[in-house]
Amino acid sequence: QVQLVESGGGLVQPGGSLRLSCAASRVTFSMYHMSWYRQAPGNQRELVATISKYNTATYVDSVKGRFTISRDNTKNTVYLQMNSLKPEDSAVYYCNAKYAQNLSTEYWGRGTQVTVSS
Repeated sequence: QVQLVESGGGLVQPGGSLRLSCAASRVTFSMYHMSWYRQAPGNQRELVATISKYNTATYVDSVKGRFTISRDNTKNTVYLQMNSLKPEDSAVYYCNAKYAQNLSTEYWGRGTQVTVSS
């Protein structure tokens, strides 16, 4: 069973930074496109950033220039560095893995809460 475990969430003041991590197990990590999604109460789950198996990164417009997604295939881990955080970034952040050769094969983590508040 593939496992994705997120960590690094918490409470931070506006303008602050957090670094989320997602560790994958029981998976050939390098064969997966990895993404971070977020979901705030009452909202749909939103794609925040993706890093492909080729190490190409894409972002939703609202986080461009503030968030950076990266991966370390030697540690089976994907990261989301979040800077200049805003209250509207508050959400549960989920890690997602999609198998590059069959995008319908995907896995989710359980999420980590990020709260941006003074």
